[in-house]
Amino acid sequence: MSYRLIVTIVPQYSGDLITNAARDAGCPGGTVLMGRETAANGIVQLLGFGDAPKDITYNLVEEDKAQNIIQAIEKVTVEKKKKFGVLFSIDVGQFMKAGDEKKASAKEGERKMAENNYQVINVIVNRGYAEDAMAAARKAGAGGGTIINARGTAREGDAKFFGTEIVPEKDMLMILVPADKKENILNAITELECFKKAGSGIVFCNEAQDFRVLGKK
Repeated sequence: MSYRLIVTIVPQYSGDLITNAARDAGCPGGTVLMGRETAANGIVQLLGFGDAPKDITYNLVEEDKAQNIIQAIEKVTVEKKKKFGVLFSIDVGQFMKAGDEKKASAKEGERKMAENNYQVINVIVNRGYAEDAMAAARKAGAGGGTIINARGTAREGDAKFFGTEIVPEKDMLMILVPADKKENILNAITELECFKKAGSGIVFCNEAQDFRVLGKK
């Protein structure tokens, strides 16, 4: 059985609208996170919908249900304001439910590379540096991003063992970009002074599928 993670980024207090629509279409449940946009100067490219609080929704679904759920989400947002939010999906290679001994794995090679026109760049840094990373990404061609407040889970003893500084408060920056801009943006972020210190942050990428803008067309 293959699975897909459907992600949306919508205005604050709109997360329940998305998860309720997904549930009615067959999704067993979802998660709503709180974040904020980083776009400035009216940028509307991709995730650049303006500086404002956002809801980020995660819905993990079976592959054969994904399109129905995506269509249901589009339906409940079609009368919302133009550029209401964005939706994309990510193939899930493996996951395990709490209390379930069986691991579910996605079949490799089911999605064609030609479909992967967008990439999600995920940056996890010490609190306060996400804006620097976003500024560098924007200069390299990114439209905007979403910052999610987080915290590290490493123990104090780990810092001594691995020789890295443990800072509990973290920022996670999520940037959705066209695939052909990914390398330039990655290079711009990793060349920042705040990334030169070991243990100061990590960057990883996911292929984004089913990308679309939600709201009035």
